[in-house]
Amino acid sequence: MEFYSFDKAYLERLAAGDPEIERHFNEYFSELILIKLRARQYARNVIEDVRQETFLRVLQALRRNGIREPERIGAFVNSVCLNVLRELGRSGARLAFTDEGSPEVADDRADSEQELVTREESAQVRTVLSQMSPRNRQLLSAVFLEERPNEEVCKQFNVDQNYLRVLLFRARAQFRRTMERRKPAVARKTS
Repeated sequence: MEFYSFDKAYLERLAAGDPEIERHFNEYFSELILIKLRARQYARNVIEDVRQETFLRVLQALRRNGIREPERIGAFVNSVCLNVLRELGRSGARLAFTDEGSPEVADDRADSEQELVTREESAQVRTVLSQMSPRNRQLLSAVFLEERPNEEVCKQFNVDQNYLRVLLFRARAQFRRTMERRKPAVARKTS
């Protein structure tokens, strides 16, 4: 993951609803939140709830009164995420939106187009995994696809928690490199 330096113009465009900036913000912070919550072994549905609630609150704060120090948006997102986690822990239930004016929860049933995209993405991930080293393939499958607890994965690979993070970092880097090498080939096929 490449680190990004945020400025006032970026946050103003984000608050104004610029689709390109919203997409970048979502991708950038989704990965960071995923890493944070996977390390704490939260279930995928909890991670998604926390991510969405965090983004909702950050965007509301931006639109309400802005953020005084744009370069600290990462720390702000992290703080909001931790607050959402604390609330989730206290309630012991799924998160509810706190603002009455918040949008309604989207219908969980995916339409056929989204289902097709999901299947295509799954096939692409399987293809990329098949091109990786067996150890990295097994590691990524165990952690992200099977969502097995870190302790179990540590036992399987005979490593401690700290070294598991190193292995995951390397495996994810290999996955990204392999995926990047595929992009030009995929673009040529669709042209």
